[in-house]
Amino acid sequence: MFKKILLTFFILFLGFHIQAQQLKTDISVHDPVIIKQDSVYYIFCTGMGISNWSSTDKVHWKREKQIFAAAPQWVLDFLPAFNNHIWAPDISYYKGTYYLFYSVSAFGKNTSAIGLATNTTLHPNNPAYKWVDHGQIIRSIPNQTNWNAIDPNLITDDKGTPYLAFGSFWDGLKLVKLNKDRMSVAEDLAAIPTIATRKKAPSAENPPSVDGNPVDAGGNAIEAPFIFKHDKYYYLFASIDYCCKGPKSTYKMIIGRAKNIKGPFLDKDGIAMNKGGGSILLEGDKDWYGVGHNGIGEFDGADYIVFHGYDAAAKGVSKLRLTKLNWVDGWPEIDKNELTIKK
Repeated sequence: MFKKILLTFFILFLGFHIQAQQLKTDISVHDPVIIKQDSVYYIFCTGMGISNWSSTDKVHWKREKQIFAAAPQWVLDFLPAFNNHIWAPDISYYKGTYYLFYSVSAFGKNTSAIGLATNTTLHPNNPAYKWVDHGQIIRSIPNQTNWNAIDPNLITDDKGTPYLAFGSFWDGLKLVKLNKDRMSVAEDLAAIPTIATRKKAPSAENPPSVDGNPVDAGGNAIEAPFIFKHDKYYYLFASIDYCCKGPKSTYKMIIGRAKNIKGPFLDKDGIAMNKGGGSILLEGDKDWYGVGHNGIGEFDGADYIVFHGYDAAAKGVSKLRLTKLNWVDGWPEIDKNELTIKK
């Protein structure tokens, strides 16, 4: 009997030990978005086959299985050398289905596309768990489109009409209306508006690249749109300057707002974001070389912002940052005292 009790305790201890090993409080991510199903939070981010993490407290995270075990065939058809490293997903929920938009691209070129996968649950242990890929939603083509089809974000207006914000460099950030099923565009892509750019004159040519950055992308360093409705305004979050350079990263987040989902989004000085405007929300400091590519989640009556930062204490490795988003005089402010990492 005594041996059975010892064996039981050993098995329990081993189980807890294995679980503790699986959970991490300091995870490396790029381009995260967050959502909650039941009592579990899920983060989706850039990675092989789309990286996926889960947590029950927003502090301790478990790595889940990647979404795509192999690159979708439709991607390989126009990017034969694609290695299944998928960028900047966006997650949303609508009428019993989770919509996961994602980006595929040839780095530094607008040979890019946004795809869509759906699932009825985010819980991997649910028998119904299965991602169904719906293929290409939008594609950009060099010398044909002066925009880049990456960094998608779904937003609906007050009537429930879905829109997709997206874009990186080139002409800037774009907005396109989707059909009600959220699986196809409902507008002529040749006429979609630019909602944010660093160019002060929207019709101006794209500025040239700097510091050895990809020539084709140019120097209009703005990307990662995320639109969030709060009270009477739509808030457009975006990231400017340069990510992905470790200690040399200069990434920072900007913000503007509009009463119409199509803009114009004005910053705190009244300058439109499609004319070079954008108020700084957060930028790098001595602890974080650069910060950006954010998502927003609303949980239990509070708003949270999730993004990545290049950790000075880890030689510029990209880390998860997650904190409350407060609202002061109609503008968002990041609560630096509520960071839920490294606890």
